[in-house]
Amino acid sequence: MSYGIPAGPPAQEVPVCPRHPDRVSYIRCQRCGRPACPECQHSAPVGIQCVDCFQESRRNVPGYRTPYGGAVRAGKPVVTTTLMILCGVVYALQWLVPGVTELFLFAPIFASTEPWRMLTAAFVHSPGFIFHIAFNLYALWLLGRSLEPLLGRVRFILLYLISALGGSIGVLLLAPAFQAVVGASGAIFGLFGALFVIQRQRGGEIKSLLILIGINLVLGFVYPSISWQAHLGGLLTGAACAAVLAYAPKGPRRSLVQFGGLAGIALLLVAVAFLWTPSF
Repeated sequence: MSYGIPAGPPAQEVPVCPRHPDRVSYIRCQRCGRPACPECQHSAPVGIQCVDCFQESRRNVPGYRTPYGGAVRAGKPVVTTTLMILCGVVYALQWLVPGVTELFLFAPIFASTEPWRMLTAAFVHSPGFIFHIAFNLYALWLLGRSLEPLLGRVRFILLYLISALGGSIGVLLLAPAFQAVVGASGAIFGLFGALFVIQRQRGGEIKSLLILIGINLVLGFVYPSISWQAHLGGLLTGAACAAVLAYAPKGPRRSLVQFGGLAGIALLLVAVAFLWTPSF
């Protein structure tokens, strides 16, 4: 005669990480309840979350934007600092490597055959006059640390490069064919023009800025070694770019309007470079 043996309590299933089934974990995600091994655990305001829940929560968090649509970045103005370092490195190469200045400078005669010079000229400076690069880098730092956080990194670098191109176009249109220019002044004046437009749009004080811009423009006519053509071209181009960025209608298509407008300005400048015939 056989007797039945009472069944014991059912064996409990050992919790394992879904992503790593070979790892036992008694820590569970506070959001979905699944086990998460130490590699898959992420600290969150409500406790520990697994990888999937943590990534999903990050996607759902709205990104903070600058007043003109750029992504907010904490810390120092990275683009401004990078541009300053790049100018400094190129300046050192001008001293160390023969022919660098001649390779990167711009003159209207090069517009149709070597158009890349219209941008590279903004990164070389007069080797025999150290105050040239010193003043430009100082102005770039002052303007960049104000404009880059307002516009965001992408919009700021586009503003700078298009303004540099605009400065070269000013030289192309207004200077003799063989007048060579170097320096970031065109781009710097583009930042001046952009700051004026943005200050005006935000209702800020612009009188002192106008005086500063006027003084620097006049200096270009007083000293023959200063290219007022590059200053004027960069100033107008930077103001036009800033107008596109500042007055683009807010909404889901704001970035499309802004980048489309900047692209239109750049294409117009490129078209002028290829179609204009320098005066000899």
